[in-house]
Amino acid sequence: MDFIQIAIIGIGLAMDACAVSIGKGLSLRRVHLRHILSVALWFGGFQALMPIIGYFLGRSFTEYVESIDHWIAFGLLLLIGINMIREALGDEEVKHDSDFGTRTMLLMAIATSIDALAVGVSIAFMRVDIWIAAAIIGIITMVISAAGILLGAKIGAKIGSKAGIIGGVILIAIGTNIVIEHLVV
Repeated sequence: MDFIQIAIIGIGLAMDACAVSIGKGLSLRRVHLRHILSVALWFGGFQALMPIIGYFLGRSFTEYVESIDHWIAFGLLLLIGINMIREALGDEEVKHDSDFGTRTMLLMAIATSIDALAVGVSIAFMRVDIWIAAAIIGIITMVISAAGILLGAKIGAKIGSKAGIIGGVILIAIGTNIVIEHLVV
């Protein structure tokens, strides 16, 4: 897996954080630097941490599933992608919460990065430096989250659910590419 593929995975994973950041931006009358830093650091930090945790969990059983690891990676990315799309298309109304307290941000950071944990498990089956991958994913999420809060303050709720659809499609495409590469080689 090369830098471009990791960056694309990072973009896909960042879409949940982007949608939440847009919602946070909608809740604010005025965006301050502390708001931008809060979403960027919380979401980017957890998006970097979760793949590392998933990677080490995945490495603990890699030798047992090495012959089907590409199918496991595909299955996990497919399920995560479908779930992101399903949530984005759902009828559930998004609540715009202006709370930036530690408890709220921690819960939102965990909720938006659970997918990254599963991606970390799938990365464990590939030849990828997890530290570089996690850094790329985290930085991309930081930038996208910061942009999301600014975007939310500017344009409103129109793009929120579309971000989840885009992220889901990206993850499904990456999973499909992993299987195709394995079958062709």
